[in-house]
Amino acid sequence: MAMLSAAVSDGRLTPDEHTERVRAALSARTLGDLERLTADLASPAEQPVRLDGGKVVTGFFGTEVRDGRWVVPRVLTCSAVFGEVVADFREALLQDRHVILYAHAIGGRVRLIVPAGVEVVMGGTMLLGRCRGATADSVPSSPDVPVIEVRAFAAGGEVVARTPPRPRRWLRGRRRPPLP
Repeated sequence: MAMLSAAVSDGRLTPDEHTERVRAALSARTLGDLERLTADLASPAEQPVRLDGGKVVTGFFGTEVRDGRWVVPRVLTCSAVFGEVVADFREALLQDRHVILYAHAIGGRVRLIVPAGVEVVMGGTMLLGRCRGATADSVPSSPDVPVIEVRAFAAGGEVVARTPPRPRRWLRGRRRPPLP
């Protein structure tokens, strides 16, 4: 709504177009419906939510980063070939509580940054490679727990999942150590 209001205020939309798009936004059923309403108003990087339709995230001799507010499809493939793929799920919107992520690391690294409260289950084939950072051994039976199930293939590479560290809390009355 904010993007539509800004567009009508600076003349990119007429008042009639604004009214029509606001009605469509209020009746939207999916995030794709909302994305179509703002596609001509902002570049893909400036969209409030990024939809990619489940495209493969590929780091081929370089680094590819998927971060910010983006929609995670039910099945996602990340491939790092002598490069790195970083999939940051901290602000992402999961379409389903159980996401299957196919991670291929051939001489490269697939790095997942997962918020607290999301379980990560890892399995797959390792040929001189490794997987680390799983938070559970198997998919939890509770449907309330969001799960990212990683099915990995690592040949001379690695698949790593980590949760950002929690900020340290200092006890009341204690002084913080001096900065170096």
